[in-house]
Amino acid sequence: MKVIFMGTPEFAVPSLKILVENGINVVGVVTATDKYGGRGGKQLIESDVKKYALSAGLKILQPSNLKAKSFIDGLKALDADLQIVVAFRMLPVVVWDMPKHGTYNLHGSLLPKYRGAAPIHWAVVNGETETGVTSFKLKHEIDTGDVLFQEKISIGREETTGEVYNRLKELGAEVVLKTVRAIIEDNIQLLPQDASLISKAPKLHREVCEINWEDEMEVIRNFVRGMNPFPGAWFSFSGTVMKVYKTENIKTVHNAPVGTINSDNKNFLHIAAVDGWVSLIDIQLQGKKRMDVKSFLNGIDVRTFISDSLPH
Repeated sequence: MKVIFMGTPEFAVPSLKILVENGINVVGVVTATDKYGGRGGKQLIESDVKKYALSAGLKILQPSNLKAKSFIDGLKALDADLQIVVAFRMLPVVVWDMPKHGTYNLHGSLLPKYRGAAPIHWAVVNGETETGVTSFKLKHEIDTGDVLFQEKISIGREETTGEVYNRLKELGAEVVLKTVRAIIEDNIQLLPQDASLISKAPKLHREVCEINWEDEMEVIRNFVRGMNPFPGAWFSFSGTVMKVYKTENIKTVHNAPVGTINSDNKNFLHIAAVDGWVSLIDIQLQGKKRMDVKSFLNGIDVRTFISDSLPH
């Protein structure tokens, strides 16, 4: 069976690699176009999937327009029986409906929960204790296709999105291989998604990542670890952006206005939430390196930034 693989970021690499290493006939890889970046924006950067595909000697297609005749003709020429998609783009019908066995996608959640662009982030943000991956057959509406396989993992109380991401990309690779083998063996049973369980995982815009100090401490703690390491939860620190990567809860009664910042200017930096103080542990002031709060306070007088920063 001839397979085309579509993907771009690091998350997709283990899935492509496991297919190649298990003898699946990957006749082509579709990935994002190279982009300029790096220092000064002058370095041409290849996607992680492209880098692996080059090392494996695979044919690579990098369309800027998925409906372009040249790309469609190139796909048809590969005459694939099946397409596998892991962290790519929304495909037009002419692309996903091309192979006789269709196109299957790997999604980083237990569908129909967390449909959308950021399923791992939102599962952690919402304090979920488990998540997983799903392989499903593509149809027009995004993330709505019938499910083939699902595998679950637990989410630890202290785990960040980055840590869950790293576990899911390996689990996802195993599910991708299982999916392809099942299709080759004509041993598949597709199940429709339960519409009553649908939840959304929208794209993370900058304003979505701002910490709301009017939330309870545990909600804030989950939000912070859900945005760690990227894009990073943030708040306005005397007109400057402060990113926060880890917090701890100090459950106590206080009468300080929500958002009040308090520090001894040496060991701690606390912010008032509705049900206690949020202790900042791992932070990064705009233009500075990421560091623990004691290192941050060792190099700065917080009182010069915050007029209401008083030791408590």
